[in-house]
Amino acid sequence: MRIGYIRVSTIDQNTELQREAIERANCELIFEDKMTGTKAKRPGLNRLLKKLKPGDTVVVWKLDRLGRSLINLADLLQTFKQKNIKFLSLTEGINTDTSMGRFTFHIMSALAEMERDMIIERTRAGLAVARKKGRIGGRPRKYSQEDWAQMGRLILDGMSRHQVAIIFDVGVSTLYKKFPASQMEKLDDAYTDAYEQAEFNKLPIWEQALEED
Repeated sequence: MRIGYIRVSTIDQNTELQREAIERANCELIFEDKMTGTKAKRPGLNRLLKKLKPGDTVVVWKLDRLGRSLINLADLLQTFKQKNIKFLSLTEGINTDTSMGRFTFHIMSALAEMERDMIIERTRAGLAVARKKGRIGGRPRKYSQEDWAQMGRLILDGMSRHQVAIIFDVGVSTLYKKFPASQMEKLDDAYTDAYEQAEFNKLPIWEQALEED
């Protein structure tokens, strides 16, 4: 069975273009999420994931409708693969039921892993320079908004707070205060919108999201 997924952000609430494309792809079911400042969860995606059975195909209009980042998208596609679920992105023409689609999936997975490693390496290199300059150790370091945004992204992409704490030389308790577990879904949506606007790492995303309550 083909199951479609539609997601629109706070930027563009029009689902018509996505819906028409997915309906033409002969989807029997369509799940939809509209992101707003007061609606943080993704019930549509959650229902879709619960509905999936081996052999089903998830259909989206574009890749960025499903994942907020390359890492997040690759993780979802890996989950689909493990459960024998196919994936079709209409705009990019990616179909994991074909040899070319499977090849594209492997490339994406490799790129996502490389991106994850590069984030960690860049962070560690930056911390090493900071230590040499005496900015780490003694008085608590003042982290930039970009630092906090990067920490939040790593946590959302599956890295534990303990691992992030080691990389950034920050307390685990501080990370729980900045990124409370009870608010991660809301933060996830805030990061998605910022990512789509190419403004990731430029705004105190976590603070803005929590202020909307």
